[in-house]
Amino acid sequence: MSSEASAAPVRPVQYLQAQLRWQWSEIAFWLATLLPFVLAPSYLVLASQISITALFVLSLDLILGFSGIVSLGHAAYFGIGAYTAGLISKSGWGEPLTGLLAAAVVAGLFGYATSFIIARFRHLALIMITLGIGLVLQEAANSAGWLTGGFDGLQGIHTWPLFGKIRFDLYGYTAYSYALAGLFLIFLIARRLIHSPFGLALRGIRENGLRMPAIGASTHTHIRTIYTIAAIIAGIAGAMLAETTETVSLEALGFQRSADVLVMLILGGTGRLYGGLIGAVVYMVARDQFSGLNPQYWYFWIGLLLIAVVMLLPNGILGGLSHFARRIRGAP
Repeated sequence: MSSEASAAPVRPVQYLQAQLRWQWSEIAFWLATLLPFVLAPSYLVLASQISITALFVLSLDLILGFSGIVSLGHAAYFGIGAYTAGLISKSGWGEPLTGLLAAAVVAGLFGYATSFIIARFRHLALIMITLGIGLVLQEAANSAGWLTGGFDGLQGIHTWPLFGKIRFDLYGYTAYSYALAGLFLIFLIARRLIHSPFGLALRGIRENGLRMPAIGASTHTHIRTIYTIAAIIAGIAGAMLAETTETVSLEALGFQRSADVLVMLILGGTGRLYGGLIGAVVYMVARDQFSGLNPQYWYFWIGLLLIAVVMLLPNGILGGLSHFARRIRGAP
């Protein structure tokens, strides 16, 4: 009998426990996020924006990369979170953690309400529905200028010091610390969620949702749950943006933001957790550098970058790195 045949099968519990163990590359990644404080303090404002965007990309990865739910209107929940935190601050209560909590609740409720529609459709119909939700919400915010500020955006936002002591400075030290801490804590939750039986069920739905009920997994219930969680995370990311920039515009709800976050996820690699984070870093740093070199035609260089990545690394940057590492180890 061959060694493969005699080897004991890997049990799901053992597999999940192995996935939960931290790898040295993960530890190195999070340690590297502290480098801007030392090596590039003048870019801390950009770093805070990257952290917030990475959190937003992570929320999309939960539904697209792990559940197979394609969305072109995910900015709807990001914008709801931003406007919720902004309106609370404008009303006179600028405590940042309260704003995050309120944004999570409101975005989560809207995500739960729309998840009943999302769970019924797949593929092209789902793309059109999510796009429609985003466009309708953006136009509603534009029409309600008395509340949202309309095209001019929401003005008068003032964020109080964090914990009543730490002010949001102009150099971005507090903003980056705040955004990075939020990203890390939510990432820990997402990591635990994905490496659980629920996460395995999501991957089964992504591969073949029609067969999952046969093994006792309710496809619609799982989709509604993960969609609501993703909406909550997106809402928190939007609230962080409103609190650190003290402004909210219609762009927070726009199609462009939904498209950008989708591009970042594909660029880094879907269904890998770290893929979205890496994609956000690469895309936003490239956009910052290209726009500085050529303010009028920087999208041309972004387009070339995307074409090169898709042609050379079909599974994204992280997928390409994983394939290269396997080749070095001699694995198939």
